[in-house]
Amino acid sequence: MKNRIKQMMTEKGKCRSLFLYFILPFLGLSLFSCDYLDVVPDNIPTIEHAFRTRTEAQNYKYGCLSFMPDVGNMTVDPAMLGGDEIWIPQIVAGASTILRGIIAGEQGTVNPLANYWASQRNSQTNVARPLWTGISDCNIFLENIDKPFDLKDYERNKWIGEVLFLKAYLHYWLFRQYGPIPLIRENNAIDDNADVVQQHREPVDSCVNYIASLLDGAAALLPLTVEEPTMDQGLPDRCIALALKAELLTLAASPLFNCNEDYVDYRDNRGIQLFPQDKSQEKAKWERAATALKAAIDVAREAGYDLYDFQTAYPAGASLSDETKLAMQVRGAATEPWNREIIWGNSRINNNTNLQRMCSPYYTANHTSGATYHNYAPALQIVEQFYTDNGLPIEDDVEWFGRNVWQLRTAEADHKQYIRQGYQTIQLHFNREPRFYGAIGFDGGTLFGNSRITQDNSTNTNYMWVTEMKKDQLNGWSVPERSSLTGYFAKKMLHYRSSVPDAGGSYTAINYAFPIIRLGGLYLLYSEALNELKEAPDAQVYEYIDLVRARTGLEGVVKTWNEHAVADKKNKPLTQDGMRDIIRRERLNELAFEGARFWDLRRWKLAEEYINRPIRGLDISGVSAADFYVETALYQPRFEKKDYFFPVRTQTLIYNLNLLQSPGWGN
Repeated sequence: MKNRIKQMMTEKGKCRSLFLYFILPFLGLSLFSCDYLDVVPDNIPTIEHAFRTRTEAQNYKYGCLSFMPDVGNMTVDPAMLGGDEIWIPQIVAGASTILRGIIAGEQGTVNPLANYWASQRNSQTNVARPLWTGISDCNIFLENIDKPFDLKDYERNKWIGEVLFLKAYLHYWLFRQYGPIPLIRENNAIDDNADVVQQHREPVDSCVNYIASLLDGAAALLPLTVEEPTMDQGLPDRCIALALKAELLTLAASPLFNCNEDYVDYRDNRGIQLFPQDKSQEKAKWERAATALKAAIDVAREAGYDLYDFQTAYPAGASLSDETKLAMQVRGAATEPWNREIIWGNSRINNNTNLQRMCSPYYTANHTSGATYHNYAPALQIVEQFYTDNGLPIEDDVEWFGRNVWQLRTAEADHKQYIRQGYQTIQLHFNREPRFYGAIGFDGGTLFGNSRITQDNSTNTNYMWVTEMKKDQLNGWSVPERSSLTGYFAKKMLHYRSSVPDAGGSYTAINYAFPIIRLGGLYLLYSEALNELKEAPDAQVYEYIDLVRARTGLEGVVKTWNEHAVADKKNKPLTQDGMRDIIRRERLNELAFEGARFWDLRRWKLAEEYINRPIRGLDISGVSAADFYVETALYQPRFEKKDYFFPVRTQTLIYNLNLLQSPGWGN
């Protein structure tokens, strides 16, 4: 009986692969949520048909690539709404907010949220596609790509490299989300017995080594960069493969996976320990990560990647202040399409149109009908997290010691690039680093964009848009689905040339590839890995974090803390523990709203500390400044130790008795 079930499952998998190849190009992606027949009729094409010619094989390859998770899409990417960075209404226009339930304590084993492991019938929670099917399709492709008679060897090797990369990335995504996973090196045969079909999770080190080997194989076959940028942007190349390998090895070296004693007893029914506990190898994993990171950075530089510079990328002849240019550095790095810093981005068309609308304020009263929403709202703790203009955390800056951040203050002429001159807002919004002004929309804050892009307030006072967030003002509370619940909005993810006519309701988005890997992110990972390797940080550790800081006008960490920190923090960059804290804070600021925080807090084992703090904001019901600027607890999240990894659906465990549930979620 078990063999018959296995045979039916295998036939179903083949049918699905053929469905992707033959039907997908005509019916579109919306059919992925539909079921398909479990039995293949005698008169329909077979796998052999899918690989007769180059064109047919290419179609099959595109079917495989369609399994790439839609990074940056808040409906299916848990990193967008599932953490403590953004607080959004339960109902919004243009997108599902169901993954908000992850931070709201609604995760479970019956119908898991962001379920990338196996399909489920509940359409409200079936927001992801099972990646194991994609891996199976990759294996079918790799087993049959030798068949097309008209496929040249060079192109064949390139396609093999692309599919090897995809197979590695799907394994990587599952590994990061679920911990140790089964490894599908090749598909099962129809006559395999139940012991082969019911696979176990494999130990962390085995998972890491296998995924790394796939990426090495892909890198050896892929070109340095895509050869036809207009056609192939977003497809894997050698730079992407090496960068992902570096991220994988950094993940494996991080506290969640590296000698994590919380999982010392996490063993399968064979008694195999799945998380490594050999402390003698702890440093070696950081060394391996550092080596991979340096290799990825070197190859990226060879390929022409560099930190984005708005000052050189912006059209010549514009009259912009230095303040605006510095604020636009990190905003442009994340949103300028295929700029020199984006090693890999999600290039799906219209992937971020709704995101940009949610990050856009109402510019005029005509927009309140729905052209923009400004409901993608950063929590107050994210607003506080950004540095002062001295380049330090507020709590480390001697000039901020004893300062009342809630005190009202009126903006003067030297503030006009970031806050409207004469506007009254709180001290928290003054004298912050340029990344703060490029990332956070706040009451009285300026916004560069929406057709006003040839100059700023340096030429005409009050030329730039200003967002007034108090109730009864243009951007104040109106209806929940079109309001900021915290009193802030994430303008960083809004491209400055996206626009809506002053008198109209249409929205024109400059769509960009949502950043998956940026060179600046690799620089910070390299600093992190080097710091973990050394007894004390040195010039090599400082070099790469200081490059990221310099891009937005901040001085190096050693000089900054020595000159501007409170007395007991001046030597913070000189110790490994202190530098670890600095590097982590730098990543949280630099990569804010790009999905990195969700995974970083988990790999650092800091999610319990951060996410169990109340989500805070301003009192958006306030009309006056005195009523509006009141620190307000909006929600108390719940993050337990089991939440570091996602649960596997209970029904899946019934089918596979050898599969261990994710740690903490029961058996």
